[in-house]
Amino acid sequence: LHSTERSCLLRELHRFESIAIAQEKLEVAPPSPGQLRHVFFHNALPFVGFGFLDNAIMIAAGTQIELSIGVVLGISTMAGKSKIVFCLFSCCCSLAGYVEALASRLGLSIPDLTPKQADMWQTRLSAHLGKAIGVTIGCILGMFPLLFFGEEEEKLEEK
Repeated sequence: LHSTERSCLLRELHRFESIAIAQEKLEVAPPSPGQLRHVFFHNALPFVGFGFLDNAIMIAAGTQIELSIGVVLGISTMAGKSKIVFCLFSCCCSLAGYVEALASRLGLSIPDLTPKQADMWQTRLSAHLGKAIGVTIGCILGMFPLLFFGEEEEKLEEK
């Protein structure tokens, strides 16, 4: 981070901490259903993008990488796939920042919750459900390269 970004982050952390200290003695109402929906979508959207990229890259490049690595190293299909999954997952993790930046450009704002509300079980459950459902939807959407594999196999059979 640049120095201006670090100072902005530090300022926000101090503000968040001071709010948490001030509200520690107060009873806070649980988040409203609207706030929980906001938390859900705030967590789901980046994971849709991540699941899409992960699955699409895995399907599109996985077979070719498996064939080349498996032949060169003389390893089994499962060993080759495990190495491919690790490599491609690492690549997709590096793309996660771009997915989150795109989500923020689309207007996805951070839910307005107090520190106590952010730590409540309802909020954590909503966030985890958003991530799980988001990555599931993204992986399903990322299966689109499979539509093109059937045509290639038919062409090979015709030859």
